[in-house]
Amino acid sequence: MRFSKLYSIFILLAAICLAGCSSSPIELTISNDMDFDRNEEMVEVEMGTLADLPRQFVVLDAENNQVPYQVTYDGKLIFLASVPANGSVVYKVKAGKPQDFQTIACGQVYPERVDDVAWENDKAAFRAYGPALQKNNERAFGYDVFTKRGTKDPVVAARYALELNNELRKQIGELRRSGQRLLADSLSNAISYHIDHGNGMDDYSVGATLGGGTSALLDEGNIVYPWAYKTCDILDNGPLRFTMKLDYNPFAIQDDNNIVESRIISFDAGSYMNKAQIAFNNLSSAKEVVAGLVIHPNNPEGYAFDKEAGYIAYADLTDHPDRDQGSIFVGAAFPNPLKDAKVQLFTDEEKDDHKGALGHVLGVSDYQPKATFTYYFGSGWSKADMPSMDAWTKYLKDFVVKANHPLTVNLN
Repeated sequence: MRFSKLYSIFILLAAICLAGCSSSPIELTISNDMDFDRNEEMVEVEMGTLADLPRQFVVLDAENNQVPYQVTYDGKLIFLASVPANGSVVYKVKAGKPQDFQTIACGQVYPERVDDVAWENDKAAFRAYGPALQKNNERAFGYDVFTKRGTKDPVVAARYALELNNELRKQIGELRRSGQRLLADSLSNAISYHIDHGNGMDDYSVGATLGGGTSALLDEGNIVYPWAYKTCDILDNGPLRFTMKLDYNPFAIQDDNNIVESRIISFDAGSYMNKAQIAFNNLSSAKEVVAGLVIHPNNPEGYAFDKEAGYIAYADLTDHPDRDQGSIFVGAAFPNPLKDAKVQLFTDEEKDDHKGALGHVLGVSDYQPKATFTYYFGSGWSKADMPSMDAWTKYLKDFVVKANHPLTVNLN
């Protein structure tokens, strides 16, 4: 009787193993219909199309090497793929234990720094301002840009930890009070994220502007500036994609007094560009919507835009161009046709209200009620691997082409 019971258990376990361990690999043929190579681009596959996928699985390239992957909050399998021009490659999904994947794209909320939400990948980092800052009535509306170089590892949390270290800040204060100014300055510089310690810094000014690519509605041609976000919900947090949903406080335009903006922002490993999906709820009629880049006095003509190619760009010389900190290239890309692309400058009176900023370069589209406005924003840095404005605008132009001709995936 005991032998019979053990034998039954053995048969059951064998059946489970057979079902989960020996199923045939799922082959994914990824095709590129463009006449240039597509290297390390994110591929998305709906998990619902991958029938009978085991709980533990691996993704393999053509050489049977494991490929890092992620299953996103909205049920997609994503991984980076390389496909030659006018060609195709086959990746496989099969049962197996995945290796530990390096986290590249990630982010978090920092309540200790007036509710900043900051996020990054291997190319750049960004932040958006939160409710604690709005409560302080500080006017900082747009996305901030943190430069990054030399590493795929996350660095932003460590920057915040130093910048906000209370004990070190206390020591700096004590040194200043005791007259040891040089020591105080040295320690202050050592912990500041406004100084590049080898992997980048925060040296980009936002203020009461759209900063590095923020969206906003227009009211009779005037930008209706978004304030800080009201709530932040992090949906994906690596290793390859960071996604969050930001909801904003109600605002008014003409007869609509309860407009609520929602943004879903995702940032993938290997890309300079965030994907932004914007919705304005409770809007009763069509309005113009923009994404904008602030123009600063230290480079008043450092912008470029191309309505037909679908991009806007600006070369920001940083807050301290005298420190040889390079150029921060910011931009926005629009896969859907733009209504207009232009520069909109502030009046002399408005400049004071915007801390000396000169205006914006804008990409303009029409927004229909209950629709989703999708565009991309991002940045590169000349001290990292984006050498020039020409290289940046080429990247943006090519990005639009690729966004309109994504890699295709077929299950074999």
